[in-house]
Amino acid sequence: MARLRHAALPLTVFVIFLAVWEAIIRGLEVPSYLVPAPSAVAGAFWRGFTQARYLDHAMITGFQAIAGFIAGSLLGIAIGAMVVVFPVAERIVYPYIVALQTVPKVAVAPLIIVWFGFGIESKIVIVALVSLFPVLVNVIAGLKAVDQDRLDLMSALGATRWQIMRYLRLPNALPFVFAGLNTAIVFSVIGAIVGEFVGANKGIGFLILQANFALDIAAAFALFVVLSIMGVTMHATLQWIQRKVVFWSRAEEHFRP
Repeated sequence: MARLRHAALPLTVFVIFLAVWEAIIRGLEVPSYLVPAPSAVAGAFWRGFTQARYLDHAMITGFQAIAGFIAGSLLGIAIGAMVVVFPVAERIVYPYIVALQTVPKVAVAPLIIVWFGFGIESKIVIVALVSLFPVLVNVIAGLKAVDQDRLDLMSALGATRWQIMRYLRLPNALPFVFAGLNTAIVFSVIGAIVGEFVGANKGIGFLILQANFALDIAAAFALFVVLSIMGVTMHATLQWIQRKVVFWSRAEEHFRP
């Protein structure tokens, strides 16, 4: 019941927003090729799932986003751990990763399409590049944010680098890691769409381009809704996993003086 009351206000605001939007479009007779009414978007959304195979294309985009997110996240965690365990690696590797991150992925995407083709492989690579940096930065911050007294104690007890990493640094870093993952999973959907814009014959990004070329703006808005649903679902799933894995972090907040 408490959750329903918490969701009532934003839901009410959303309904009012849609009603005002619909009234403005109808009252001012705005052409549908400029801004469609919510009712037109809802109709396009329904037709998309019943006639235009939105679900098939959404599954393709979702697979690319999730696969690239997993690949980029694992790579970010591995590089972050290496940088902390071997400090010299930070001076060697980190500047190049920062330089790569500063290059817009829209500019790199055409090259990746040329190298990896028009299939899902190129989209996964693009998503992995988008997901890498936020995870890497948070992993490094989390692994380094260790209480010095605990670190000294484990060192005094003769713990190896691996034992310190496994029993101290990694558990301490998990809240930071999930902070990076929550950012990366949203970016992953954006990365998949960027790849589909550059070169694809399937996926939600491909359908958005088709709708734009046909001036079917209602369909484009409906596809935006599909993307939003995908992103929110993926983010909510990751937050559920976070609550199960990093359960002690929430407990510490409740018992903090």
